[in-house]
Amino acid sequence: MARNGTWHDDYWLLLMQLYLRKPTGVKALYDRKLVELSLELHIPPQALQARMQQLARLETPRIERLWHTYSKDPQRLSRAVRLLRSMRGFGDAGQFYEGVEVQETFEKDFRPIVPSSKETPDKDKPLEQRLTPAMLAMILNLYFQLTPSTMVSTTPEVRELAKLLHLNADEVVKVMDIYQTCDPYLGHDTMVISPLLLPCQQMWQRFGNLEPTVLHTYAEELKEYFL
Repeated sequence: MARNGTWHDDYWLLLMQLYLRKPTGVKALYDRKLVELSLELHIPPQALQARMQQLARLETPRIERLWHTYSKDPQRLSRAVRLLRSMRGFGDAGQFYEGVEVQETFEKDFRPIVPSSKETPDKDKPLEQRLTPAMLAMILNLYFQLTPSTMVSTTPEVRELAKLLHLNADEVVKVMDIYQTCDPYLGHDTMVISPLLLPCQQMWQRFGNLEPTVLHTYAEELKEYFL
């Protein structure tokens, strides 16, 4: 049995708490907190944002009742959310989805391309344990805006993206170097041995043959997640 994107009315409480988080209102598609809730519920950010728009419009009598009950009483809302989260297995994929096959789609974009131990500090992890497909998409978007000679750590755009992604400029350049081996227009035939190669190839296959605006739009929306 597959389960993905199932909405439960209890989730309105979680969504209302996020909506009321300052600045109050419908959150950007890849707002970090919205994405974190999406990952927890296995519901795509697009679907949660659409629900949040329903909340903003007080679209149903049930939403109106919830709004009347909780919107002016954040402490009451927090208690209700804590109670919901304390339910056995809530938010724990190992328990909440026990016996259920979870088909992950968007979730993979926000998880490291190589799993790592949670006990290891981020600063001590190798690059492949810190990079996510979302980050690879951001770097690929910049790759298409530069020429090989400007794919260096001193280029302002490279430094700016590195800062946004909490990487150093040399690490962004390292990914761009691998993208150069994927680029059919450059004709590289150099053998590359790297855990980043397959994820970069997959990202190239995903966006390389599409209109550049598709990747650019995705990358621009993703900026909100990394701010």
